[in-house]
This record gives sequence, C-alpha cells and structure tokens, in this order.
Amino acid sequence: MLKKTLAILHARPTLKSDRLLLIAAFYLGFCLNFSLWRYTATYLDIDSLHTLAFAVSFPVLLMATILLLINLFAWPYLVKPILLALIMISSVANFMMFNYGVLLDVSMIQNVFETDTREAFALVSFTGIVWVFFTGVVPALLLTRLNIQYRPALREAGIRVASILLCGVLAWGILSVFYKDYASFGRAHTEIKHLISPINYIFSTARYLKRQSIASRDFKILDPHPKLAASHETSDETPDAAPRVLVLVIGETARASSFALNGYARPTNPQLSQEEVINFSNVASCGTATAISLPCIFSAKSRTEFSKDAEYKVQNLLDLLKLANYDILWRENDAGCKSVCDRVPTEKITVNLPSRFCDGHNCIDEALLENLDEHLATLTRNTVIVLHAIGSHGPAYYERYPEAFRQFTPDCRIADLTRCSQAEIINSYDNTILYTDFFLAEAVRMLKRFPNLKSSLLYVSDHGESLGENGRYLHGMPYAIAPDNQKKVPMIFWLSEKQAKDDRLDANCVRQHAAENAYSHDNLFHSLLGLLRVDAKPYDDRLDIFGSCRKPDTTL
Repeated sequence: MLKKTLAILHARPTLKSDRLLLIAAFYLGFCLNFSLWRYTATYLDIDSLHTLAFAVSFPVLLMATILLLINLFAWPYLVKPILLALIMISSVANFMMFNYGVLLDVSMIQNVFETDTREAFALVSFTGIVWVFFTGVVPALLLTRLNIQYRPALREAGIRVASILLCGVLAWGILSVFYKDYASFGRAHTEIKHLISPINYIFSTARYLKRQSIASRDFKILDPHPKLAASHETSDETPDAAPRVLVLVIGETARASSFALNGYARPTNPQLSQEEVINFSNVASCGTATAISLPCIFSAKSRTEFSKDAEYKVQNLLDLLKLANYDILWRENDAGCKSVCDRVPTEKITVNLPSRFCDGHNCIDEALLENLDEHLATLTRNTVIVLHAIGSHGPAYYERYPEAFRQFTPDCRIADLTRCSQAEIINSYDNTILYTDFFLAEAVRMLKRFPNLKSSLLYVSDHGESLGENGRYLHGMPYAIAPDNQKKVPMIFWLSEKQAKDDRLDANCVRQHAAENAYSHDNLFHSLLGLLRVDAKPYDDRLDIFGSCRKPDTTL
C-alpha cells in the first residue's frame, strides 16, 4: 500500500499541450480574478436576460483573450516558464487586489519596482502566505511535475494557429453582440481595466519600462530661441502696447456632425451663430482618444509621425511660446493635460471648489471662466490661456450640462448606456453640444469686453464620438477603422478687430478657406505659431491656416 502511494506521489502525469493551455487560461482568467468578479458583481446591475448574458460573456471573453495570448507566446519549451511566472505573479496580484483594493496601473507597478526590502516585508502576512501557497505555489508545483506532450512541429503549429483563430472569432463575436455593454460599462468604470489579471500587470509593466526608457533620454530642443516678431513685442516696460491674448479652448469628445454650424438639423449652436465666428467645417483629429490627440495637437509632428511616448521629452507648442516671452496659463477641467502642460503654470478645477458650477462630484465647464475676466483685466504681457474642457465626455453625458440646457428630451440620465435608447443617448449628447455652444459664446463675449486687447479664440475638439451608429458607441477605436464621427471634429475661430488690423489678417479670406478646405490637428501647431507671430524653427508656413490670408507688411 505504501509503495503504491509513493508511486502515485512520484508519478509524472502527461497532458497534451493544447489541453494544458486551455486549463491554464481558465485558471488564470477565472480562478485568479476574484477581485475582478467581485467588482463586476458590485457594479453590474443584472435586471434582464440580456444583462445576464453580458455578465456571462465577460469571463468567456477574458479566457479567450488569455488563451489567444498564451498560444502566441508560450511555444514548446517556453510553456512551463511562462505559465509558472503567470501563475505566481497572478496569485500575488490577486491577493493584493482582493484584500487591499490595489489597482495594478503604471503607478502601482512603479511602486513595486521602487520599493525596498523593508516595505516589501511589511506586506507579508499569514493570510497572504496561505493565499499564495494554495493559489500559486501548489498549482506551480503541479505544473513542474507535469509532462507536456507536444505533437510534431507542423501539427503543433497548426493546432496553435487554429486555436488563435478560434479565440479571435469567439472574442469578435462576443464584442459584436455586446459592444454597447462593454463600451458603456468600461467608460463608466474606467478603473476596471486595472483589475483584469494578468493583462493589467503585463501591460502596466510594459508601459512603465517604456516610460523609464523615455525618461532617461535628454529633452529634445526644437528651437532654443523662438522669437516674437519685433513689431509685436510687448513687455512691462511698454505698458501702452496692446497685449496679444489667445484663448485656446480644447474641447472633449465633440463631433463635427452634431454642430448646427456644420449642417446638423437640430439647433445646437444658437449662440455661436449670433457671433462673428469662423467655422471650420472639415477638420480631422489626430486620434480617437484624448491620450493621443491632446499631446498631438501641441506637437510639431503630424498624425502619421506622432508617437505619444516619444514626444513626451520633446519641446511642444507651449514650450516654444513660453520661450518667446508669452505668459501661459493652463486651466484644467478634464482628466489631465497628458504631460502637455508639465512646464507651464496650471490651475486644476477641483470638484469640491466652493463654486456654483461644481457639485462635489463634477464641474461643468463654466467653472473654467470663473474670474477669467479679472485675469484679462490685469494683462500687460502677451498671453495664451488654454481651457481644457470636459465638454461632451461620456458615457455620463447628462453630467456635462445644467438643467437649463436640457432642451432635447427625453435624455439619458444614467451612465449605463445599455439602459437607454439610442434616441435618449443622442438627446443627452446634443444637450452637451448646446451647452458647449453657450460656453464658447460666453468666452467670446468676455473677450469682447476688453477691446484694448489684441484677442482671439480658437476652439477645437480632441476627437469625436459614436452614438450608436452601426452599433458603435463612445470613442477610442483604432484610427484606421474608426468611423468619421470619431475623427471629424468641430473647430471655431474668433478674432478681434484690433488683432485683425494689427496682423493684417483678412477674416473673410479665413472664412472662405474654412468653408472650402479640409484641415486637421496637424495644422494647429503651425497655425498658432503664425497667429501669435512667433518665429520658430519647426514652423511650416504650408500648414499655417492663416498664412495665405495675411497681407504682407509694407512697413518692413
């Protein structure tokens, strides 16, 4: 009897490679994601058969994704090392997320890399040891004892390719059926992506290492001495000279097709239509998400050349304007400037401000205009003020506009888009555009109250939005396959008479070009340098929207 028992303990079971990978995907995706499933159960309201089917599809989609990735990378003789690492790391990650509420984003991975031995041992507990032993060590030991049976090379490769294709088709099918649900739930609960193990720590670690690589580079200077044209210089020593002021409004998630100025049937621009603004009817974004489009707007690189990580250590538009003796102020009411404003003064609109525009949870964009007139009244130097608005950011569109702007009803009053009809979603979104119209008109009217300033305002959105067309919602699709609603953005320009005269800028010429020509975020870097009369090496007059409408200076 004893001999039989010892024989069993020393036995090395054999398992075919494809079956092992399937078991591993199930264990990693389902069994080592307790924190994810707890979070989903807490925030997903299962009130229909459709929602129940969506909930069931989530672990299936995750396991299909993990199986696809394992099949791609865990080839013979790499299977055990890769699976052992994934099991042990996922076991520890699962314990930390479930018991301490840890989110494995880039910042947390940075903490892991930079912690010392004392801090690490402070996290060790009896519960943690038991947890990791049973969910990590035991499965890892079983794996080490396992004989993996591989087929001949060509057949093994064929099975892997078939598995990858099957997983891809399964994932595509699930996303096709439940795209609206995933988009809505993911946008409303953005932190969930940091709970999906092992994808969370793999991608966060890759991003951390890439960021560290970039951080070690020298800051790239495009022009050490950008200069303002001599006739346009303004300083404290010349108080009678009119300062040049640009208010640059970067919108959020506004799509061109929902602006009445672009032909939309609904009256979403009643106030801007009463102002002498110039509407650019055909403008393409640099990306379909803020993380790409926002830094790209301020970069000298074109969309096809732009790399968010590479441009992090490169002089941007604000850097050049600052060196050209412009005062810069960035006011933030969105999710951050994505490193664009790191080297200029920044004011963050916080939700707990004592303001009639903030409710402790959310601030509408009028908060960006508070006390701005007082700031304008004191200006004696050339200034650029950037207002980064929250605009039409979804899925909680209803939080972006006050009650007075609930013109299109019934509107969707919840963040879960799956529980609203497409008509209700569109109504909510159109209300955000209606409020943006008011916000921009108010900014223009504020500038008009200071006729002594050479002032202008430029508004452009970072990207657009899908509202159910062809089953697509929100934004962030790969640019090559994204619909125009996610790529075509509104752009509005207003110019004071004083600046138009000073710059010899023909507003009618700009208006004609805006109506007839196609532009993109690629034009903004060069156009703003030209508009602000800054000579800098990266400037390309071919991309300056205003260049051909500027009359030559006969005094030179």
